[in-house]
Amino acid sequence: MENHLFFLKEAVKEAKKALKFGEVPIGAVIVKNNRIIGRGFNKKEFLQSPTAHAEIIAIEDAAKRLNSWRLTGTILYSTVEPCIMCCGAIIQARIEKVVYSTPDPKFGGVESLFSIFSNGNLNHKVKVEKYPLEEPEKLLKEFFRNLRKKQV
Repeated sequence: MENHLFFLKEAVKEAKKALKFGEVPIGAVIVKNNRIIGRGFNKKEFLQSPTAHAEIIAIEDAAKRLNSWRLTGTILYSTVEPCIMCCGAIIQARIEKVVYSTPDPKFGGVESLFSIFSNGNLNHKVKVEKYPLEEPEKLLKEFFRNLRKKQV
């Protein structure tokens, strides 16, 4: 049985770690057989890497733990809709399902800007479920509000 609320709250814990490092507060966890096998939060600034998104870091963590790049039978939980880069990595990793909380109108690759997983030409199909929570959106709004204050 899928426990979306529990695992999204675990992703929120990861997002809060990002916030402590001054990163955009996005977190992700990867679950297999009802157990977390990968965790990640945004580390773009810390690593000075444009690919250090929460989802990518969680995918790499899960792949190391499984000793395989194929993450079949897994669910990725993200506090925010994955971007197009992360959608590509999700497909490459053969993740079965993505559950996310908050849409991303500027970079979203699942439904906001693009519907990558709906492309019939892909050889791997990813199921998607939106599970809205208030906390991820609040974290993002607070982060960007504080960022704007610093810039003034």
